[in-house]
This record gives sequence, C-alpha cells and structure tokens, in this order.
Amino acid sequence: MFSRKSDETLTVRTAARLALARAGLLKPAWTGLPSKTPASERAARRSAHGVIRRFGYLQLDTVSVAGARSHGIALLSRLEGFDPALAERLLLPGEPLFEYWGHEVSWIPLELYPLFEFRRKAFRTHPWWGDLIGRHPETAENLRRRVREEGPIRSLDMEGGGSRGWWDLKPAKKVATALWSSGEFAIPERTNFQRSFDLAERVIPARLREHPVPEDEALERLLLLALEGHGWASPGTLARTWRLTNRKKDLDAALRRLAEKGAAVPCRLAGGGKPLAGWIRPEDLELAGRLERVRPRRDRGVLLSPFDPVLWDRERTLRLLGFHQILEIFKPAPMRTYGYYCMPVLAGDRLAARADLKADAKAGRLRVLSLRFEGEAGGTTAASADREAARTALERYARALDLGLEG
Repeated sequence: MFSRKSDETLTVRTAARLALARAGLLKPAWTGLPSKTPASERAARRSAHGVIRRFGYLQLDTVSVAGARSHGIALLSRLEGFDPALAERLLLPGEPLFEYWGHEVSWIPLELYPLFEFRRKAFRTHPWWGDLIGRHPETAENLRRRVREEGPIRSLDMEGGGSRGWWDLKPAKKVATALWSSGEFAIPERTNFQRSFDLAERVIPARLREHPVPEDEALERLLLLALEGHGWASPGTLARTWRLTNRKKDLDAALRRLAEKGAAVPCRLAGGGKPLAGWIRPEDLELAGRLERVRPRRDRGVLLSPFDPVLWDRERTLRLLGFHQILEIFKPAPMRTYGYYCMPVLAGDRLAARADLKADAKAGRLRVLSLRFEGEAGGTTAASADREAARTALERYARALDLGLEG
C-alpha cells in the first residue's frame, strides 16, 4: 500500500523548471531526450518518435504561415537542426504512430492504440455532430464499400459539395470523420497535410486492435503518461491532457490507485496564492530537487509553437510561467495585440518575448512582423539578455527553415 506522506510541496519556480525539463527544453539529457537531430533521416525519425513518446501525443494544426506547422515547430524546438519537412512525413504506413484524439487531434505512439478503446466506444456517437452514422446510413455504407474495394480515400475525393472550413464540412467527410472517431476507419498517412481514410484493420496491427486495455487500466496509464510529459500537474491539467474533463470521479479513483501502487504522489504547488493540489511521479521529485540548483542561460532562446506541450494549457502556463498565452488567429487584424501567429521565445526557464512571423518561401525570407518583450518594460524594449535570446531563437528557427531572416 501507499506509505509516502501526502505533504510533498513544490515551488512555482521548481515546478516550471520541471515542466520544461520533462518537455525536453531544459537539461534534456537529464530526462533522456536528445537536443540535436541525427544526420540520417531514419535516426531523425527515431529522435522525433522519442519526443512524441515523452508526451504521448504530438498535436496537429493546419496553420503554416510561419514556415512550418505546429507539429514541426514542436519538434525543431527540441531537436536543433530538425527538418520541419520531415514532420509532415512522420505518419506513413509502417511507422509507429497513429492519428487520433488526444486533447486535440494528434499523432500518438502506435503502442497506445489499445488504451483508447473506451474513447472509440464513446465516439460511436460523435462528440460534436451526434449520431451521424445512424442519420446517414447510406453515406456510411458507401464510404465503407469504397474504402474496402478501392483502398484509402482522401476527403478531396469524397462526393458532395465544397467545404468552406472545419465548421462547414461536406457530409461525406463528416461521416468519414465519425467512422474514424469510432474506430472503423484509421488514417494511414497525410500528403500535403491532406489525410486519407482506410479500414482500421488495414492500418492498425491485429495485436493492437484485438487486445484493448480495460478502461480503468487505460485511465491509469494515460494519467502516468500525462505526468511523464508535464512533471507536476493539477488534476485539471491531467484531465485536459486526454480530453477527460467530464470524468472527475473516474480520474480521482485512478489517481488513488496510482498512489497506492507508489506510481504517483500527491504534491501541492506553493506560491502565487493558495496552494494548489496536484500530482507528481516519485522519480520526478528527485529531478525537481536537482533543477532547483541549475542556472539556466537566459541569453539563448528557442521559439515555441503556440500549441507546444508546455503552452496549450493556458491556465497552467499562466500559473507556472506567469505568461498569458494568447491565440489571436481568429481575431480581426485591428484587434490583435501580438499578431496572427504569435510564437513565444523561451529563454532559459522563462518566456521572454513573442514573435509574429511570416515565411516567404519564394523570396527565401522569414519576416519578423513584430517582436514584443515581456517584463516590466515590455513592448519593444528589453534587457540585453532577452534581446540576445530573441536573436538566437529567431536565427535558429530561420536556419531550420533554410530562410534568411528579415526584420
């Protein structure tokens, strides 16, 4: 039975450093992650898979205005020299990834497929669109037949009228998405970010499809994966990591079982107001102690995707890093403060600036549309270390894209 005292405490600064360390952004060697990209594509793929396994997911996003999509940016932020074009080719037949719902649509290590049987069952009724398959049986059966007889089908090839965006998908694509969410279909690959749908039995090995993990065990393993990626986390962050915000009773029970097994430890976050309850793995308590003594360089920076694993949970980002993560893509231009696709600059253990970038591949340039610094002064003024961190971050990112820096 669990015997450790339930009075572990971390300071905000230590929890922030632990989050960055587990994310591969601070002392990556201490947690077994590389910091540079191997020369061969095969080895680079293995390094990328290692980063994805750390979190259990790599969130996808379509926006490429900054020269790379979010999943590529997240990888090149950790693997210096990583080719963002390789990120677009990670999901291929035979590769150890599958695409499914994490906290959002993500590429997930293939070995985790059995853990999501509970979600595939729940999503037989689509979470947004309801019982699409039941309401459109002929469309569903036609899609099944076409895929079975003709092989993978792209949404571009589906019948129906045009689409003006995610909120106005043509009916066949909605039904295909529902068949994918429920586990009948799987996505074997993406080409130019356009996904194809195939029968799950032709994409997912039988050993994974035919041996689902019971729900209680799946929840325990998913919670431990979330802690492995986050370091310390509140119950709310743990729930949001796997889109489980409506499962408090089940998650509380799973956390109690993990505590009894000694796999997770209750741990409060002290500082910045009322202590916040949370959880941590025992092995990360030792790492947290080591991180209290480090002196991160604050004059070397790296750009992060706005959907980076350390940023997508905005409540957590504010609490740990004192940073208001703002996404302004959907705001009209006159209402934006920082820009269309704002990328924070990580300098050591703090977020020091925000850069709005636009890549112009034809001109071979990466344009800095705006660069705003955090801190008391804020705006365009900053300490010399923060300016140097922003410069090195922008130059590193431009090199990864093989573009000249402008602005």
